[in-house]
Amino acid sequence: MATTVEYRNYVLEQLSGFEGVTYRAMMGEYILYAQNKIIGGIYDNRFLVKPTPSARRMMPYAPMESPYEGAKDMLLVDNIENREFLTALITAMLPELPAPKPRARKR
Repeated sequence: MATTVEYRNYVLEQLSGFEGVTYRAMMGEYILYAQNKIIGGIYDNRFLVKPTPSARRMMPYAPMESPYEGAKDMLLVDNIENREFLTALITAMLPELPAPKPRARKR
């Protein structure tokens, strides 16, 4: 089941407290970025984030779920109605996420 556009828009609206959240569509799902770092994604109408130490501390009981078959497990965000929490979550996660890899130059 692919993520609906309505759910994607809802998640993006809830994340609007953190400036600069963007997404990229990938086979019916969406990878989410903040400050050009991958923070997680929207998969099958579920908002999942990378299991950084801060995310684990802030959501100690969040289940780990696979975004798709063969992928590394991520944390399910079930407190999506709380915009302040989401802003704090992304702010805490960003320093723990790797910098984006430079793109190869085309010749």
